[in-house]
Amino acid sequence: MTKKYPCPQCGKETEYLLENDYRPFCSERCKLIDLGKWADEEYKVPSEEPATEGPWVPEDSESEDQFSPQHLPSKEALH
Repeated sequence: MTKKYPCPQCGKETEYLLENDYRPFCSERCKLIDLGKWADEEYKVPSEEPATEGPWVPEDSESEDQFSPQHLPSKEALH
């Protein structure tokens, strides 16, 4: 007997078969929709604490050149 489960994307009842190259999804379409959501950062892996430091530019920065030297860590800070 083959185990049936809902597709994580559309909910369609799907059989868990080794021949299904898209498992746990029911189709290539559902697999690609899910991949697109990861790429668009709709899904995020939670962390225990939000990041509070690093060499990034804050989202509210009005600077047009986000990669200018003033936004990067100094050489001393990297060593």
